[in-house]
Amino acid sequence: MNRSVFLLSLCQALLGTGNVLLISVNGLIGQELSPSAALITLPIAMQFVGLMLATIPASFLMRSIGRRNGFFLGNSLGILGAAVSAVALIYQSFFFFCVGTTFIGIGIGFGTLYRFAAVEACEPEYKNRAISMVMLGGVLAAMMGPALAVESRDWISSQAFVGSFVGLIGLYILALLLLTGVSIPHSVSSNLKKSIQRPLFEIVTQPVFIVAVFAGMVGYAVMNLLMTATPLAMARCGFSFPQTAWVIEWHVLGMFLPSFFTGRLIQRFGSVPMMLSGGLLMLACIAINLNGNSQWHFLSALFLLGVGWNFMFISATSMVTGAYTDSERAKTQATNEFMVFGMVTLSALSSGWLEVSVGWETMNVIMIPVVVWAMLIIALFSRKIAVPVIA
Repeated sequence: MNRSVFLLSLCQALLGTGNVLLISVNGLIGQELSPSAALITLPIAMQFVGLMLATIPASFLMRSIGRRNGFFLGNSLGILGAAVSAVALIYQSFFFFCVGTTFIGIGIGFGTLYRFAAVEACEPEYKNRAISMVMLGGVLAAMMGPALAVESRDWISSQAFVGSFVGLIGLYILALLLLTGVSIPHSVSSNLKKSIQRPLFEIVTQPVFIVAVFAGMVGYAVMNLLMTATPLAMARCGFSFPQTAWVIEWHVLGMFLPSFFTGRLIQRFGSVPMMLSGGLLMLACIAINLNGNSQWHFLSALFLLGVGWNFMFISATSMVTGAYTDSERAKTQATNEFMVFGMVTLSALSSGWLEVSVGWETMNVIMIPVVVWAMLIIALFSRKIAVPVIA
């Protein structure tokens, strides 16, 4: 594995640290600033709106200016968003806080392409290991994110959580410095542009693309919905902010710690069995959530939810890279990211409303048929894949 993949992994770690920090504080900030209970998670939802809106432009822009320059731009937009969010908190403006989280989301939208950049920076036979290594950056995020959230909360004594966004700015600046050492082949050339490309409809109707995008969409959306609602549910159960941050830490460990071996498991068992295993773990998470509201229930359930997401998302990322040629890469990746994070945005928009209106237990019950349906679709369409996509 080369130096660029290692540096991209560190950039992913910094991005993930910021994401964990945002998960820990945004719901609580929404509770404080939002004009109604139904809008508590609107700042989180706007973050994902920004992410979704960035997916297609980011892919095509990087085709023109290169991955590294695209990541420079993304981190710069993240810095802008964090600064706007900090100022909004000082002036207690819910509207401008949502504007700030939208820009943060746009920056994160560029950062979601770190995993594809890692594939392009290494030899083809190391594709899945490169994806796993970049995702391993999340292990550092799991340890640093909650700690930064707790410690930075009162850095600015006059207003809680302003310091959190100062810390976020620092993370994005550090990522900019690391990116100066990254070298990724810029594959756009006259030959590439002249290559024959299939229509997008033909690409996205391939069984291999359908299975990959469906696993990514449902796996990420279910994980995000339950994860986003957890701090709210824990607050209603009387848990403190440090206790909630600890649960989020274990959740993020579940999301990224398996990356040490997920690539090898995909190589041995195949992408589809790993996706289905991820679905089973999500169902186990729901079962635990429905069995009690102790800190142990929240912690163990969210840990399993994270592992289930890891199996589904890395398998989906691995599989979708087999759905396109080099000349089709930008439009296919853009479509995949838009569909996945469009669904995630919907889950973020609905999580606060669901937690307030129907309650934590009912939310979990609703997710059972969603996960089962996804597993059935994956199993059905995987039979139509002519050549299995394995690591």
